[in-house]
Amino acid sequence: MTTLVKLAARNIWRNRRRTLITAASILFAVFFSILMTSIQRGTWGHMVDSVVRYHFGYVQIHKAGFWEDRSIDNAMHPEDLAETLSDAPELRSLVPRIESFALASLGSRTKGALVIGIDPSLEDSFTSLRNRVAKGSYLANGDDGVLIAEGLAEYLDLQINDTLVLISQGYHGTNAAGKYPVKGMVHLSNPELNKQMIYMELAAAQWFYGAEGLVTTLVADLNQASAMDEFVGFARSRLDTASYEIMDYTEMLPDLIQARELDLAGGQIFLLILYLIVSFGIFGTLLMMVKERSYEFGILKAIGMRSSQINIMLWLETMALGLIGCCAGVLFALPIIHHLKRNPIRMQGNYAEAYEQFGVEPVLPASTDPQIFIMQALTIFAIISLLSLYPILKIMRLEPVKAMRN
Repeated sequence: MTTLVKLAARNIWRNRRRTLITAASILFAVFFSILMTSIQRGTWGHMVDSVVRYHFGYVQIHKAGFWEDRSIDNAMHPEDLAETLSDAPELRSLVPRIESFALASLGSRTKGALVIGIDPSLEDSFTSLRNRVAKGSYLANGDDGVLIAEGLAEYLDLQINDTLVLISQGYHGTNAAGKYPVKGMVHLSNPELNKQMIYMELAAAQWFYGAEGLVTTLVADLNQASAMDEFVGFARSRLDTASYEIMDYTEMLPDLIQARELDLAGGQIFLLILYLIVSFGIFGTLLMMVKERSYEFGILKAIGMRSSQINIMLWLETMALGLIGCCAGVLFALPIIHHLKRNPIRMQGNYAEAYEQFGVEPVLPASTDPQIFIMQALTIFAIISLLSLYPILKIMRLEPVKAMRN
């Protein structure tokens, strides 16, 4: 066996041009499969994370029925829930909100708006809302002012310190009306939200809707996204699911998830095409190798070397070339993928506008998930292992006299 290993090692570097061509074809196969998968996974990961972290959160808790009709009558007391879930794994905090619709008016202009009462410090810790304030200042606890989205402010022709009139229907049919100074304007990249969002301090919003002490939503701020399923299971085991609904983002945003799954399925088809092209390239290289070395194999058989020994030698050569090419492909891809993660491709024109419709920054970042590198390298290596059967079958049928004459 040691002799066969030495022969295989010498054969690899005996024809360096052939070795470099084979290794290069494997290198680029691994590189392009990693690049394609990394950008696709990274882009969707960025999109989902942007939408989720931007507003929805990975998990929300409501009173049963709220998500369907968004009625403020489905408000709930948060204290008992917060105490029940205080020891939940990976839970940083429960971010309270009270959400409902209202008519916003200034002078003769009126427009429907989504009013959200927030805890300023918890909301900023979760969504970094303070960083989106384009004019004016952020809310503080006890504030009686409001933050208004730039698009809505432009429609109503509002300026900082103008007085905004809000009219709505409050908790259990009470009248809700009030005047609020505009403390700041926020820029929201989602065009629809930018035309209708108003933020109020939580206590002020509860007073406005006549729902003191109540909230419509508790958003789970988790230490890491991977803890979502564990938290959902924990919350459903602790809370009465007939009275409360615990929803993760896949339930709240089914359209986005379906679009992701469809795109990932399309990506798999492109990968299969790439694997097919790569297979033909590697197979051509192996075919050339067997043809060039048929005289050598004929002599080895003629002097008494068994077919099984030649096959082991060829298999070792092919596996060594595959290992070199796969490792080189991973090492070649690493710095490029790392660069694309830190400096993602920025989209322009209609593509950028399509991304912004979802409230997502129009960039294509790459993912540095180690599983992508490992799986693509192993897949290419498995293809090489399968193709290595061809030389083995060829050697088994090789006739020494004919091989030496050719």
